[in-house]
Amino acid sequence: MATPVENAADKIRKLQVQGARNVAIAAVKTIQNIAAQSKAKTKLEFLAELKKAQTIFFAARETEPLMRNALRYIISQTQNANIEKLYALKQAVIAKSSLFLEDLENSREQTAEIGAKRIHEGSVVFTHCHSSTVTRLLAKAKAQGKNFSVICTETRPAFQGRITAKELVDLGIPTTFIVDSAARTFIGDVDIVVVGADAITSEGNVVNKIGTGGIAVLAHEARKPFYIVSELLKFDPETLSGECEKIEQRNPTEVWSEAPQRLKVLNPAFDVTPYRYIHGLVCEEGIIAPQTVVEVMRLRYPWVF
Repeated sequence: MATPVENAADKIRKLQVQGARNVAIAAVKTIQNIAAQSKAKTKLEFLAELKKAQTIFFAARETEPLMRNALRYIISQTQNANIEKLYALKQAVIAKSSLFLEDLENSREQTAEIGAKRIHEGSVVFTHCHSSTVTRLLAKAKAQGKNFSVICTETRPAFQGRITAKELVDLGIPTTFIVDSAARTFIGDVDIVVVGADAITSEGNVVNKIGTGGIAVLAHEARKPFYIVSELLKFDPETLSGECEKIEQRNPTEVWSEAPQRLKVLNPAFDVTPYRYIHGLVCEEGIIAPQTVVEVMRLRYPWVF
């Protein structure tokens, strides 16, 4: 029988839990449950239990630095805590997890509040895939009384753009839904492009849903500002030491379930947008140049390093 950790990781792997924030939240809440229900008899046993869960979650999906940063924070805080009594240690994990989730929510609110100022009366906004932070940004702009419209892509092959479209329609925002390959046709009609991020590298490049890099190039060609909207904790510290952000290769059947036998189908989940195409990184610290992310991270989240 699968453990709660294995069940949660399997849901992440199968995209039953989507979006970097939701993946991180699911992993952190599972760690909280482990702490509450652990049968460990010693601190070492308890830490081994947490480490095993961390390994399983890290293997679930490759391009999830927010989830990895969250688990590293909670487990490192537990390891370094000067607490020997097991009950107190378990309570510390539960408390640290809750604090992390609270900080994550506050970061989203701050990011959305800052980014909403870039949405103006009458603006046409372009977005790709689904980002809960982007949706929150647009919701705030709408709540401020601004009238604007959004063009969003379907985002094949998993159609995450449909989630975005439904959310925006429910918010009362006029929304146009297009196929991914129509992006160039419509990019000239927009005033601003806002997309989320799955990972941010030490160079300031951004990993996001496949197709984002192409849209960034189109925006550059059309002279439209292209913004990344993301919490800073999607920064991957491993890229600072020379590691490249891994691009997850998904099952080809997501693209074509009945493809001819000898046909090679590739299904990368993400691509990389170079920093030179990014007008600004909208985050909880403000709107920053993406190349400054390491400096900003050292000030805001020194524990990541």
